[in-house]
Formats: sequence, C-alpha cells, structure tokens
Amino acid sequence: MFMPRALKVKRPVQAPGHGLSKKIKTDQEDCDQINLQASTQKDEAWEDLKTQTDKGEHLTETAKCESAAQSSSDDAEEEEPVKSFKKSQRWPEPGEPVCVMCGRYGEYICDATDNDVCSLECKANHLLQMGIKPGHDAFNVKDKNTDGRTSQPHHPAVNLGTSEAGYSYREDPFISGLTDEQVERIRLELGIKTEGKDVRRPIVEFEHCGFPSLLSGNLKKAGYEAPTPVQMQMVPVGLTGRDVIASADTGSGKTIAFLLPVVVRALEEAAHGVCSPLGLILTPTRELAIQIERQAKELVMGIPNMRTALLVGGMPLPPQLHRLKSSIKIVIATPGRLIEILKQKALKLDKVKILVVDEVDTMLKMGFQQQVLEVLEHVTEEHQTLLASATIPAGTEDLAARLVHDPVRIAIGEKNQPCANVRQILLWVEEPSKKKKLFEILNDNKLFQPPVVVFVDCKLGADLLCEAVAKVTGLTTVAIHSDKNQRERNRILKGLLDGDFEVVISTGVLGRGLDLVNVRLVVNFDMPNTMDEYVHQVGRAGRLGHRGTAITFLNNNNKRLFLEVVNRVKPTGSILPPQLLNSPYLFEQQKRESQKNKMQHDDILVTKNNLLDIIKKHDRRKK
Repeated sequence: MFMPRALKVKRPVQAPGHGLSKKIKTDQEDCDQINLQASTQKDEAWEDLKTQTDKGEHLTETAKCESAAQSSSDDAEEEEPVKSFKKSQRWPEPGEPVCVMCGRYGEYICDATDNDVCSLECKANHLLQMGIKPGHDAFNVKDKNTDGRTSQPHHPAVNLGTSEAGYSYREDPFISGLTDEQVERIRLELGIKTEGKDVRRPIVEFEHCGFPSLLSGNLKKAGYEAPTPVQMQMVPVGLTGRDVIASADTGSGKTIAFLLPVVVRALEEAAHGVCSPLGLILTPTRELAIQIERQAKELVMGIPNMRTALLVGGMPLPPQLHRLKSSIKIVIATPGRLIEILKQKALKLDKVKILVVDEVDTMLKMGFQQQVLEVLEHVTEEHQTLLASATIPAGTEDLAARLVHDPVRIAIGEKNQPCANVRQILLWVEEPSKKKKLFEILNDNKLFQPPVVVFVDCKLGADLLCEAVAKVTGLTTVAIHSDKNQRERNRILKGLLDGDFEVVISTGVLGRGLDLVNVRLVVNFDMPNTMDEYVHQVGRAGRLGHRGTAITFLNNNNKRLFLEVVNRVKPTGSILPPQLLNSPYLFEQQKRESQKNKMQHDDILVTKNNLLDIIKKHDRRKK
C-alpha cells in the first residue's frame, strides 16, 4: 500500500480483539477515502462494513494487513495505521520530506510515482493529478515478492510518449544539418571548449534530445526552458555514454547537465534487485546532496519505478536503510555515510552504470580522496563516469584523468576563473578594522541587498561575528557551520532561501554548489585559503545568470595569494587596491615567477642545429 518513510516506534501490545477492530477500521477508512462516488452511496457502504459480523472475514483482512507489515519491517514491529486524511498529519520539520499536494509532513511514499505524500487523501488526489485512476487496487497493493519490494499497482501505465526502455539519443536533424563552421561558431560565441575524440555537437534546445514526453514535461515544469552552454555540450556527450570532465562557472547549470544522463541511463533498464542502484552521485556536503536529490525528483516525477535515495550523514540512519529496501534506481550520497552503509552490506554498487562525482576538485583532495577511491572499489569497471566542478586545478585534473576512460573534456568560459556575472570588489582592510567595515557595508543602502552571505574562516568566528552584527545593526542574523546539527543547518538554509534572514554568517559549508538564487551580495570577511575556494564563494552571488556583487577583505595575512589574486582578478576588469599592487610581497612573487618561466624557456631540446648556440650562451653566462 504505502512504503513508510521511516521505521515506526514500536507500539504497546494491545488485546487481540482491540487490535482486530482497529485494523478493520483502518481498512474501512481507506475504502471510504478512495470511493469517489456520491456521498449517500459512501454512507451506505460504510454502514454495511461497520455492521459486518463474519469473524472469518475479519481474520482474513487482519492477516493481509499483518503480512504487509511484516514484509516492510525485519523485526515485524506493529506499525501505526496509515493516516487517511491530511488534517490528521502534522507539518514538517526543517529537512523532512514534504507532501507534494498539501505541504504537510511527507510520511509516506506513493508507490506509483515515488513522490512524498502525507495521507491516503493526498495520495488519491496526487494519482488523479498524474492521470492515474485511483481505485482500490491503487491503495492496497499486495506484496507478491519475498524481498519486501512493493509490486506495481494494477492501473493504466503512465503515457511516456517515447518508450522508457527504448530511448536512445539520436542527433536531431537540425543539429546534423549544421556545417562544421556553424558548430564552431556556436561554441566560440558561447565560450565552449572541448577536447577529445568524436565529440558530439552541442544541442540548441532540449527538444533536440528527443526525451520521453513525461521527462521533457518535467524539465519545463521545473523551469528549464532553454539549455545553458554547459548543458548544451555536456548533455549530448553524456547521453552517448562517454566519460566527461567538465569545468564551468558557478551557477552555470552543471547539476542538470549531469542529472539528465543519469536519469536516462536509469530509464534504460529495470532495477537489479532491491539494493542495487543503476546511478550513483557523490557530493562533498550534505546540503548539496539534498539539493541534487530535490532536482532529481523534479525530473522523474510521475515516471513509474524511478526511485531515488538520499544517503547523507547528520540524519538518522534507519530511514535511509529502509528506503533502500525499495527498488532504488539513483543514489545521491556523501562518501562517509555511503561507506558506512556499504560496510553493513545494505547496498551493492556492482550494477552501477553511471557514476557522477560533483565538486571533483574537493572530492579528490586529502580527506575525501581515500573515501572516493574506496567507494570506486565497489563499482565495476564497466561504467560511465562524469566529473564536474567550477575549478579543476592541474594536479586534481591529473588524478581525475585516472578515473575516466577516453574522456571528453568540456570547459565553459575561462577555466578556473571567477564567474563573469559577479562584480568583484577587493578592499584592503586591516584585521582590527574588519568588523567596522562590514557594519558600513550593511548600512550602505546602495550595497546592502538582503539576504547577504558573509564568509569567515572558522566556526567560532562565525558565532562571534553573528552576535556582533545582530547587536550593532539590529538585522536578522544567523550563523551556519559544521558544528550545528543537520536539522538546524537545513532550517537555516531554508530560511535563507525564503528570505527569513537578512545576514547569514557562514564557514565554507555554503561555499560550494548550492543555488542561493536570491543572494545578490557576498562578503568574504576572511580571504579563503585558496583561489579555487575564492572562485566558489564569489559564485554564490551570481547564480543562474543573475548579476551579483562580491566584496573581499584583503591584507598582509593573505600575502601568499597576492600573485594569484592579481592574475585571476585583474583580467576581469576589477580595480585592485594600491596596497596590493605596491606590496613588496607581490614584487617578490612576480620576480620568482619570471625566473621560473625563464628557466623553463631555456630548457629546450638540444639538436644539431642549436647545439653551438647553447654552448655559446653557456660560456657567456660563465664569464
């Protein structure tokens, strides 16, 4: 009938007679809810059921209910009755699933569409909305499998237009009709750079992919009308099964670019057993994983047998294990929690057909690197790999290249450069004056556009600065960092997106991947330790093509980054502070860089033609 979202708390054992009557009442309420006939007919049917005295019928119905309960719980715990009406359901806590119909707590998962619902009433309305006729069979699905999976209800199949299993990407005639010169002009104008053999031509519209009608409709419902440059190139390459290493600006749409190939690969075949997903997506942070799963659910809404699972730390483990007992197609996970579940043998990755590593530069650094490699040991070699990030340093790219086979490299815009939609302002501010300068910015009517995200380098600093900002400015301020529990972090993130907070003080937890679409101003109170982190944090202010502003405080404590700051920020046209440009530390770094480049230039191959010239040059240096 329903798959409970979480394992229920064990209820006190009641007298047998009482238990029977309670379960019969539940079934009666179920029938009453789904009966869409005239109200007088429902009343008559209800009275008939209520006056039943045949003990054998009662025992039969009870046996069916208890059999279903045993299949959904290994310990055969007695579960609470499924809520019939939405008014009986509570409102969700931050981070909890939400009913797709009324917004209450999504305690159950609709077995026909894999969406969260709060009651039988909302399930019936949801099935009607999706064009599935709700009948008795849609609510009471007998479990014929021995592994605890819910068999499919006997209702008309959802019309997908193109067959799910039969879909394969074919280049649209319009794209095939373009000349090579036209394709190169498109790539040049959009800043698309590619490396690799037989790279597919970019699409211009999502319709050029020929997706099944329901998937195409979900794309439009989610607001994806036209593809961004990274989606234009990465989607067709990913749909053809090629490995990809993609680098694109923050907020450029990389998530949908890798989600579409994952969804299509998951559509190609049925799930291999209960705990064997076809797609796996790894992310470094819980918040990013939650965001990706939400976007994945938007794409697969209404498509039968397309279930996702979110496996992240900071949330209770039992509901995640219970979720894996259904036929999951796509898993979105952080490495730590995934390894914990793999060790319990509650999940197998030997059937994974497509693997995505998001924010690959972070995932292949020390700390995550070993965990990622450990996860990959459970995945077969015959799989497709997609790697994506806004910044992929040379050292990381060499390691990433070992994870892929014959990849297509895609770079959008200037590689490892700050987002072009963000106006960058660098201010020379000494440490004692930072708070005063921040207060000036928050009181400036021209600069202050709430909500504002302020990045600091430590958790204690976030809490202390939060108190100071709230006390001095009176603005609604909150701090977020890794020491806060996941429920609190989810509440803060939701409040930020809803505009409940005017200022959010954050460590790096908000610095990567998150679509903070309403943020127009970012302040780097503490300069990040690397320029790659700077690029990601600055990018929080320029999501999905919106214009934004990023203000960064700089002083001699950041002298190690002076040369990189000049090399990366100056080409964007931003004005750099004179204290930075006249710094002796910068001159010293530029001098060392010049000497290094000169030595590399001199280190040339010796041939017959240049041997005498090299000897003469060497003799002159000795003199």
